[in-house]
Amino acid sequence: MSYKCCSPTLLNLSLFYLISILRFPKKDVRKKWEVALRREGFTATDSSVLCSEHFKPEDFDRTGQIVRLKDGVIPSVFNFPLHLQRDHGYALPASPTALKARLHEALARVESLEREKKNAMAREKRAKTTVLSILADLRENKLINEELNEKLEFYSGKTK
Repeated sequence: MSYKCCSPTLLNLSLFYLISILRFPKKDVRKKWEVALRREGFTATDSSVLCSEHFKPEDFDRTGQIVRLKDGVIPSVFNFPLHLQRDHGYALPASPTALKARLHEALARVESLEREKKNAMAREKRAKTTVLSILADLRENKLINEELNEKLEFYSGKTK
């Protein structure tokens, strides 16, 4: 059977018998593969394929008898025509829709990181409150001896 690679270079895969044929993954990773291809207006279908030439050797899991792609790997090896090449990894996409999608992705990432930071700070505050409460109870009940008190003061960074 003859397959056609979805890369902009469009290789006819029936000519190459040493190249693996990889179907596009589902959902989120599929979108990342589509962006990596840099084909204007391209949307992958369930029958879309990409050849193994577009992946680095370390992207493959060769531990078993069957060679598989590692989870979350995105194709990164392309021989793009001049009009699709980028000078660097942080170059802006050519189409406004791709640029807008990239902006939304970055904003979503910022929001996610801000939420994570807020949650981490709240966890830290709760932990400090708990530790201080326990220490106060121990001091109140006179369960801390002199040696332990010195160690606690040394590691707390505060002197009492």
